[in-house]
Amino acid sequence: MAKFRMVHTEFWDDPKVVEEMTPEDKYFFLYLLTNSNTTQIGIYQITKKQMSFDTGHSIETINALLERFVKYHQNIVYNPETREIAIKNWGKYNFNRGGKPVLDCVNSELKSVKDLSLIPIVGRHIEKPEIKKIYESYYDTPTIRGQEKEKEKEEEKEKQQEKEEAPASAVSPSKFFEENGFGVIGGYIAEKIIQWCEDLSDELVVEAMKIAVESGAKNWRYVEKILINWSNQKIKTVEEANALGLAFKESQSKQYTYKNGKGPVRTEQLPDWFDESEVRTVQKVTENPDLANKKRDLQEKLKKLRGEGNGET
Repeated sequence: MAKFRMVHTEFWDDPKVVEEMTPEDKYFFLYLLTNSNTTQIGIYQITKKQMSFDTGHSIETINALLERFVKYHQNIVYNPETREIAIKNWGKYNFNRGGKPVLDCVNSELKSVKDLSLIPIVGRHIEKPEIKKIYESYYDTPTIRGQEKEKEKEEEKEKQQEKEEAPASAVSPSKFFEENGFGVIGGYIAEKIIQWCEDLSDELVVEAMKIAVESGAKNWRYVEKILINWSNQKIKTVEEANALGLAFKESQSKQYTYKNGKGPVRTEQLPDWFDESEVRTVQKVTENPDLANKKRDLQEKLKKLRGEGNGET
């Protein structure tokens, strides 16, 4: 029997989707709503390997996307131990019909959920009272309430630990700029760096500088183009930036064109922030001066020899 999942047209008008989701986010979210593992209750079991196979993304990209949806968009919860995922607003569009068959199906599928703390995450957003009541029967108990409180304590502990570890591992963007050959920071560049750190984060500014160093373009203009692209893509963490880069490389490897009817030829697509002139400028500045002097001397000698050969004195 074929399964159908409903995606309402209002999906494309949702402010969160329009303003906060990148094209990659939209594709992944639609996949989470419609893949073959989905159930009637909005909680289902799926492995990261399966997600990778279905979407064509690497495991690293899947990890980054899941983290983005859990921590930034906050519309799913994923339990890596039970490999279960819960879609918070599942009930908003998927329970338009009721009746005994639907109620029986919901009750049956809720019994198979391993992580019971996922049930209230979906249940609290369900509007139909008869269906909501079934969900509540699974989590409105002392045992489940105890599990939820324990989970909240663990999350608070993890957040506190992240805050304590962050300053120790942070790298100063200004220090990285000067220590890695970008030059001495003037007042204008310093203000730019501070502004971008406030708009994005210190970590993302440093990550953009690292990309510039690896690309052989140690100048602020190149770094800022990367930051502008990340800002437009709503990137908030280094993991998300890396995922965007991985997704770009994967899409790049799949792009082919046919030339002279001789078969597929790969065409390279460059990121929006890439500027070849920036790289060429840096390469010209870093040319060996001794080599340039020798080249000039040889050119003068050749000119003299040609003059003697033509009878010039």
